[in-house]
Amino acid sequence: MRTSPESQAIAERQLCGLVNGLAQRIAEHVRERAATLSLTASQATALREMSGPMTMRELAERMSCEPSNTTFVVDKLEKQSLIERHPHPTDRRAKHLVLTPEGTALRTRLLELLSVDSPLSGLTQPEQRVLHGLLEQAITSP
Repeated sequence: MRTSPESQAIAERQLCGLVNGLAQRIAEHVRERAATLSLTASQATALREMSGPMTMRELAERMSCEPSNTTFVVDKLEKQSLIERHPHPTDRRAKHLVLTPEGTALRTRLLELLSVDSPLSGLTQPEQRVLHGLLEQAITSP
């Protein structure tokens, strides 16, 4: 039995509201934790995503923003001696972003803070994996 277009529209609206609500709660959580470290939410997001050396483009993709916005954030982190730009090992045109020892220490502290009272902490690890899989499926399906 097919659902009616009206029922489908209601279901999609409700799901969109839930996804947006979760995204807002996560963003607020990041903002609050970042502020305790004197960082902006964008700076905290960049540090969170810096799991190793990467290009500006890779970081922009991980942050889900434009490379020009990422450049602004990285410039600020570089001025704080948290990130350095190094020559890319295989691409002369690109730079590798690398955390400094201070950046690595701050990232570790940030990750600890982000794990406390996370909006997702009410879900078990298996539930988080299921949610992840369902969201990924919804995003990638035609």
